This record gives sequence, C-alpha cells and structure tokens, in this order.
Amino acid sequence: MSFDTIATALGDVTWLALAFVLGLLSRAVGLPPLVGFLVAGFVLNLFGVTSGAMLEALSELGITLLLFVVGLKLNLKTFARPQVWAVTGLHMAITMVVFGALIYGLALTGAALFEGLDFATSLLIAFALSFSSTVFVVKALEDKEETSSLHGRIAVGILLVQDLAAVIFLAGSAGQYPAGWAILLLLLFGLRPVLTAILDRVGHGELLVLYGFLLAVGGSQLFELVGLKGYVGALVMGVLIASHSKGVEMSKVMFSFKNLFLVGFFLSIGLSGPLTLETMLIGAVIIPFVFLKTALFFALLTRYKLRARTSLLASLNLTNFSEFGLIVAAVGAANGWIDSAWLIVIAVALALSCVIAAGLNVIAHPLYTRYGETLKRLQRPERLADDRALDIGGAKIAIIGMGRVGTGAYDDMHERHGGAVVGVDTNPVKVERLQSSGRKVLLGDPSDTDFWDRVQATHTLELVMLALPNLASNLAVLDELKGASFNGRVAATARFQDEVEPLKEAGASTVFNVYAEAGSGFAAHVAARTQSAA
Repeated sequence: MSFDTIATALGDVTWLALAFVLGLLSRAVGLPPLVGFLVAGFVLNLFGVTSGAMLEALSELGITLLLFVVGLKLNLKTFARPQVWAVTGLHMAITMVVFGALIYGLALTGAALFEGLDFATSLLIAFALSFSSTVFVVKALEDKEETSSLHGRIAVGILLVQDLAAVIFLAGSAGQYPAGWAILLLLLFGLRPVLTAILDRVGHGELLVLYGFLLAVGGSQLFELVGLKGYVGALVMGVLIASHSKGVEMSKVMFSFKNLFLVGFFLSIGLSGPLTLETMLIGAVIIPFVFLKTALFFALLTRYKLRARTSLLASLNLTNFSEFGLIVAAVGAANGWIDSAWLIVIAVALALSCVIAAGLNVIAHPLYTRYGETLKRLQRPERLADDRALDIGGAKIAIIGMGRVGTGAYDDMHERHGGAVVGVDTNPVKVERLQSSGRKVLLGDPSDTDFWDRVQATHTLELVMLALPNLASNLAVLDELKGASFNGRVAATARFQDEVEPLKEAGASTVFNVYAEAGSGFAAHVAARTQSAA
C-alpha cells in the first residue's frame, strides 16, 4: 500500500471521526447533528484540510438521495390544500421581496460583503434564506411523534413545496439546453408498471435498499446524459413509485441513508471557505430574519382558517434556514452569481437557526398553554374540518392512541361497555380505516389544550386510557389533563420499567408495562382457552 493511499485513508478517517464526535455533542445538547457536521467542516478548514474525492462523492450522493426521498413523499393530496401550496407560495414570494430589499438596502450602505450586490443577487440570497430545513423539521416531528398531527402534516407539506421550488431552480441553473432526445425521458412514466412490479418482488431487506439506490443514482445519471440536472432525475424516479404500497417503507429506509451521505455535503460547506469574523457576524445579523419568517407563517396559516395552536406549532417547526438554501447558494457560487463567502454566511445562519429552533421546539406546547388566549384573537372564526376542537359526545371511556395496543384495548372495553367508549388518534388514514370497520374513533390531537378544554366542558369522561407510542407523548397528554383539571382515572402504557414512575408522578393512576406484562397476558389467555376446551 502506497504512502499516498495511507494518507488519503487517514484523512478520511479524521473527518469521519471529527464529524461523529461533534455530531454526537450536538445531539447531547439537544441540537440536530447537522450543526455538528457544519462545525466539523469549519474546524477541518481551520487546520488546512481540503475536500477530497470521497467527501465530494458523498456530498453528491447525499443531495441525490435527498431529492429521491422528496420525490417519494410527493403526493397530489398534499399540494391540494391551499394551507400548503398557497401559504408556501405567498411566504416565499413575500420573503424574497422583503429579505431582498433589506439585503439590497445594506448593499447600498456599503456594508462588508453586501457592497456591490445588485437587486437580482440580493433576491437570490433571499431565495436561499426563504427555505426551512427538511432534515431538521422531519427529525424533530419524528422525535416528538407528531408527524401525523395536523401541524406536522402542514409543516411537511410546506417543506415539500419549498423543495419542489428548489428543484425547479436547480433544473434551470444548468445554463444549457437539454439534448433533443431528452423528450424520450417521458417514456419513464410508461415504465412505471415495470418499476413497481420489481418493487413488489424485492422484499423488505437489503434488496429494497439496493433498489432504492439504483433508482436514485440511475435516474440521476439518465438525466445528466441528456443535459439535465441529475438531481431532477432522482426526484422523478421517486415520484414514479411514490404511490406504491412500499413507497412509505422505501422513504423511511432511504431517509437514514440520505442523512448519512448528507454528512459529506455539510462538511464540504465548512471546507468551501474560511470561517472569518466577518462571515460569522453577518451570519448572526441574518438570524433575526428567521423570526420574520415565523411571524409570516403564523399570519398566513391563520388567514387560511387554521387554528392559532396549529399555526403556532407549524410555524415554530419551520423557524430555521435550510440545507436546500445551502444547495441554492452553492449553485449560485459555482456559477459566479454570488461570492463564495455567502455560502459560509448562510451555513453559519443555518447552524444558529437550528440552535434557536431546537429550543423553540422544546417549549412550543408550553408557549401555547401560556399565550393561547392571546393568540386565539388572531385566528379566523371559520374552521377546517380536521382542525376543529372535537366533542367526544357522551363517552365515558377514551382510548388515546389507536395503534395495536390502543385498538385491542378499545375492542375489549367496547365489548364490556358498548357505545360508552371512544378512540382518539392523530393519523387521519388510521382513523378512516378504523371508522370504516365500525369503531367510534375521532381525529384529534391529545396534546392539544383546546381539545381537552372541550372535553372538560362536557365532562362525561370517567376513564382515559393512554396507549401512545412513547413516554414523551403520554406525559404531554397527562400534563394537558392536569391543566384541564380532569378528575377521572387515567391509565397509561409503558414500554420499559423506568417509564412507570414518571407516568405515576405525572398523574397516571394505573400504569401497564406492555412488554413485562405481555407474557402473563399470553399465559392467562391460553389458560382460559384450555379451561373452556376442557
């Protein structure tokens, strides 16, 4: 093995180790690992490390997989809601004009790095700042089990429309006309039955992952062959199989790989230029812009008939700058439209905005609890069908969380108590499926203060059974019940022994350890069947 090979390998190990350590430290303090990856790039740059072939390949693959995953998530129903497409379009347009005017105003003053910017360049920088982070928001929603909640679905829908705007920009940034035979790419849509037939046969293991890579990278290469941006090809291949029953499964599998390979992209940003005092200060100066984005999201969402709570939670999720903004800035720098120093500025702003967003996500629900009455004055009196505070009617028993455990509990309690039982879940698809099977299940958010205020107003409940998938969700509902002065009994499920005490301290009168007591339940079931057979 040559010395050059050893040196290259050690260099790759160095940045991998540093990225891991700083990503781990970021996670330990409640920040997304991408903040640590950006810092790792700045640190490596400080020590004179340059971007190598492996890092550049990872960066390209990360962006390709990012667009492929976006394609897998695209759903016409998502875009059909004006709360998604209209709010996103208006928000991006207003943000570009306002931020562009502010940046151009600073350029006229001759401020450092702003000097010499014309209005078109100012608009490009504003466009990069108009995006919110798909990586951060999706991860934050998943951690809180709020992906299927209304505010989670609205936030993700807005992100997808933003991502589509970025794809259109990337497609037009190539600066060249596609080859005449690029029209043959339309035949890909005719190949969809073949692609989905293969997807039916790959199973759920390594072949599913390999097929995902083949589609993403293959689509990228096909589009580059005809003079189109490869990223667009990855997105198109994702769209082609998005509606397949395995589309969601592939999206989840490829999401983790996408995050892994995006490490290369975040590191390459830090390595693209020196982190100077000037770029740090300008990055900090841009941070107040993110709060203007939040206020504008809240104003638009409430105008489009969403409740103040839904609007606030969705807006706080979107309080950050984006990796797509970095991609736009990178393309602008590569084409000579903006100075490469702006790439570092936006990276600094992204890292700082993620720090702010992480803190806001922790206090989002308490913020509404404290200021909800004031914020309600800003909402419109009209309501969307799936954003109304629901009335549970005359039910005496509520099952919160209609997964396998919750559905089993509902069926057993319904057999004992009949129509006095109601189920509640945040997932509209699940609710529709359970309703079609004859169960009385409502679509509602159990961590919603307004929801429990309505329950308290009618006060027919005697027992609430919490069957939510994690400790944090169960504790959030217990906190809302306490705030609503609910005096009935509360039973909760726990997955691990160390979750039992926190649930009891939060107000649960009974805690059922699902895993620990599953064995005894199984034995009791078999014993009962054996006795009846005898």
